[in-house]
Amino acid sequence: MADDREESLEKRRAQLGAELATKRIEAGKDEADEARAEVSRRGYAQAMKLSSEFISAVVVGAVLGYLFDRFVGTAPWGLIVLLLLGFGAGVLNVMRAAGKVARPSFEGRESDRK
Repeated sequence: MADDREESLEKRRAQLGAELATKRIEAGKDEADEARAEVSRRGYAQAMKLSSEFISAVVVGAVLGYLFDRFVGTAPWGLIVLLLLGFGAGVLNVMRAAGKVARPSFEGRESDRK
């Protein structure tokens, strides 16, 4: 009877070990899927950030150009110039955020003043 019980327990332990191994494999697959999803979300967030920075720079340039034209009366020239400046600023912001252009350092300018 004791042998049957030990044999039964050994079978049960082997069965539980096999189930645990399959659960670990499934958990590893879930973790890999979650890691891929996290990378995808990070990329989407970066794309939204870059596009919003670009669009906001262009819109701010256009609005400032329009207001400049309204108050000074320079017809479309203020709008055209400031819209192009806004476009350039937007491109520069996107390049900086993407890491393609270095941020300006202000350390060298302070040493020049002394």
